Amino acid sequence: MVATHTPRATLPPDAAGPRAGHPGRRGLTPQAEGMVALLVTVAIWAAFALSARALSTSSLLPADAALLRFGVPLVVLFPALWRRRHRIIAVRPGAAAKIICGAGVPFFLAAMHGGALTSAAFVGSIVPGMVPLFVSAIMIRRGHAVPRGTQAVGLALIAAGVAALVWRYVVPVDTDVLAGSGTLLVASGLWALYTVGLREVDLDPVGSIGLLCLPSFAVIGVLVLTGVLPTGIAHAAGSDIALFLVVQGLGVGLCAGLLYAFAIRRLGAERSSVVGSLSPVAVVLLAIPLLGEAPTVAVLAGVLLITAGVVLANRRPRPKVPADA
Repeated sequence: MVATHTPRATLPPDAAGPRAGHPGRRGLTPQAEGMVALLVTVAIWAAFALSARALSTSSLLPADAALLRFGVPLVVLFPALWRRRHRIIAVRPGAAAKIICGAGVPFFLAAMHGGALTSAAFVGSIVPGMVPLFVSAIMIRRGHAVPRGTQAVGLALIAAGVAALVWRYVVPVDTDVLAGSGTLLVASGLWALYTVGLREVDLDPVGSIGLLCLPSFAVIGVLVLTGVLPTGIAHAAGSDIALFLVVQGLGVGLCAGLLYAFAIRRLGAERSSVVGSLSPVAVVLLAIPLLGEAPTVAVLAGVLLITAGVVLANRRPRPKVPADA
C-alpha cells in the first residue's frame, strides 16, 4: 500500500492513442497497461498486510523488516536519487516531516505491531480504509468544506465497517485485539498525513521514495546500533529474509509507488482509487490459504462496508451542467 504524488498534468486515458512510432505494433492499450499496473499494486498492498501479520511468527524482528523495507529502495534507486538530491533537499521541512513520519518508521512499526495483535484482515482493512476519513478530517481543519452526498455516505460506511470488525472484541473485552486495532488506527492516521504531505511537494515518485526512505533507514539504523530496537537478522532464516526483502523492500518500498503512479497516468486518479479499494478483499481471500485465517461474518461484513465506503468516498461530484447548455 503506497500513495504517490499525482502529476499535476494528467492526460486522459485515451489521449495518447496508438503507440507513437509503432503504427502497426500490437500490444496492450494504455488502459490495459494501467489496469495491469494497478492490479499488481493491489497485490503488493495485500502482501504488505499479510507480511505484517506473518512477522509475528517470523525469525525476523520489526527492526529487521524495517531495514529491508527502507534500505532496498535506496540501493536500487541510488543513481536516480543522487541526480535528484538537490530537489529532495529543497523540500520544505513541514512537508518532509509529514512524509517521513506518515509513512516512515512510526507508521511501519505501528502497522507491524498492530498486525501482530490482530489479523491480516484488520491490517488490510483498517490501515487503507480509514485513510479517506482521516484525510477529510485534516482538510476540514484546514478550512475545506465538510464532505456531502456520496462522499459523506462513504465515510460513514468506513466508520461502520471498522466498528463491525471490532465490536465482538468489546464484550467480552479482548485487550490484545483492541490494542492492535487502536495501533492500526494510528498507522492509518499517519498514512493520511503522508498522503497530505505528498500533495505539498513537487517531487516525482522516485524522488518521493528517496525523501521517505533515506531518513527512515537512518533512524532505524541508529535505533538498532544503540540497542533501542533489537535485531535478529544475523540469525534469521534465509527464507524469511528473502520473503521480506521481496515483499517489503522490492514490493512495497519500490514497485508499489512506481506502479501506482503509472496507473494514475493511464487510468486517472478516481478510477485508480476505486480499483485500489479492492485491497481489503484481496487480503481476506489471500489470508485464508497463506495464513490459515478463517474470516468471520463480522470480518466479512466489515471488509465489504469499508470497501464500499472507500469507493464512495473517492467519488467526485459531477459538475453541474447549466440549464441553457
